Amino acid sequence: MNKVFKFGLGLLLMAASSAFAQQENAQPVAAALSTPQPAADTPSQSAAGPQLQQRDARYHIAAGDSFDIAFELSPEFNQTVTVQPDGYVTLKAVGDVRVVGESVPELTQTLKTSYGKILNDPLIVIVLKDFEKPYFVADGQVTHPGKYDMRGTVTLTEAVAIAGGFTPDAKHSQVLLFRRVDDQWLSAKIFNIKDMERRHDLHEDPTLHPGDMLIVPKNALSKIKPFIPNSGMGAYKQIP
Repeated sequence: MNKVFKFGLGLLLMAASSAFAQQENAQPVAAALSTPQPAADTPSQSAAGPQLQQRDARYHIAAGDSFDIAFELSPEFNQTVTVQPDGYVTLKAVGDVRVVGESVPELTQTLKTSYGKILNDPLIVIVLKDFEKPYFVADGQVTHPGKYDMRGTVTLTEAVAIAGGFTPDAKHSQVLLFRRVDDQWLSAKIFNIKDMERRHDLHEDPTLHPGDMLIVPKNALSKIKPFIPNSGMGAYKQIP
């Protein structure tokens, strides 16, 4: 009887021990499943790099710009003003008003608000007179490096042509295109113009944005050329 009792007690202890072990193993799994997962888009992640901003095609007033201000019902206030280096303009009967960074519609509203203090619902028309025109910069191994005005749509290959084309030392396969994302960040991308020309396919030829800069690096031969004594047929002569 004692043997039967001990055997039954042993089975009971083994079952209890197994159940306890299963409960202990289950706790970490449950804890892991219940741990809250971080959001896919947290502020810390969004602050890790530059955020591409929506492209705004409207021109923004810059220092040095000048524009005409026409009052349809009060022509005595008509004037031409120039934006000062600090971003302000000096207006008749109003004084200094900061306008740098504003588009023409925003500037019109700013002037309406300023002159609304002395005129009843003024009708104002703004006409840009002298302003920074869209441009791109070509540098490196192009025939005529420099800053060029953009008149209409210009692609990367067209920009190289405008700058006089590649020099003999140019590396056509690694043309760098720099584009400003914001005041602190520049994006950069490499384009293989040599491959585009070889395939006669310009679908990957990007359209430039105002302010873009392209840089054409030197090819490998041009880097070692200074160390070669003579690189032409004149380097060889017949030994008598």
